Amino acid sequence: MGDQAFLAHAEQTLTRIEDALDATGIDVDLGRSGVVLQIEFDDGSKIIVNIQSPMREIWVATRSGGYHFREDAGRWQGTRGEGELYACLSRWVSEQGGQPVLLSAP
Repeated sequence: MGDQAFLAHAEQTLTRIEDALDATGIDVDLGRSGVVLQIEFDDGSKIIVNIQSPMREIWVATRSGGYHFREDAGRWQGTRGEGELYACLSRWVSEQGGQPVLLSAP
């Protein structure tokens, strides 16, 4: 996958994450600036999801730490065994938002 194809795919993933969060009805503020998506919770905590084009990864910063995801067979998988991106985001958003949230990969 070339640079432009990677960037288009990764940006589509950010859009899907935004749409999935909107569909859950959880009370978060979403902010998007280029290749960075901020998810802000009522308590002021944030989850930051951003595209790292040089590494061909999506990085996620949460209260519990930082995580890297790389595409593998059509899924964004954690580079250190965290699991699939949407499953991890479901867990982290649930923890920080104080209510269960289930985000599913397209």
